[in-house]
Amino acid sequence: MFSRLMPKEAKFFDLFNAHADLIVKGGRQLVILVDELEKGPEVLAQHVQNIDEIERAADRITHETIALLHTSFNTPLDRDEIHRLIMRLDDILDLIQDFAEAMYLYDIRKLTPEARQLSDIVASGCERVKLVVALLHKMDNAPAMLKLCREIDQLESDADRVMRTGITKLFREEEDVRQLIKMKGIYELLESVTDRSGDVANIIEGIILENS
Repeated sequence: MFSRLMPKEAKFFDLFNAHADLIVKGGRQLVILVDELEKGPEVLAQHVQNIDEIERAADRITHETIALLHTSFNTPLDRDEIHRLIMRLDDILDLIQDFAEAMYLYDIRKLTPEARQLSDIVASGCERVKLVVALLHKMDNAPAMLKLCREIDQLESDADRVMRTGITKLFREEEDVRQLIKMKGIYELLESVTDRSGDVANIIEGIILENS
């Protein structure tokens, strides 16, 4: 469907892909942060800085996309869809950044198995977001895109389940109220990342329906 796009119109897909590449980098950096948490606050601070740099680069792409949207007469997708998609992509990295900063501000030194599991789910969701965005330029890819969207939705459901399990254990087993509050916030931030990945999947599913 989009095979005859002019260079300026096709650039939207380049920007989506560039942003999705950074989302994967952010997801992987999040997992590294979690894996190396016990190495101390200096190592944690470095990982937080790495994620900040990734998020700022993604912000620049978001701003470029919106600027292009304002100056383009023709767009490959509905203008509102382009805007919603780039903003939801940006939300993913914003929340990854929020998680990293919370880890530092809360002085978290150790995470529960549920938090580690959630971080892996976040990274898996980021990988699938990149894959589905890469297929968006061609509606012949619709079956593969829909499959990836279902996988993202399933990861979102998995994260909900893990978060509920983790919070239940906190309230039953954690005696330190401050630690309980901190970990509950961490669970909720990680689960929110998967919600935003689910939003991206929903937007792409809508694009497919509108252009099928």
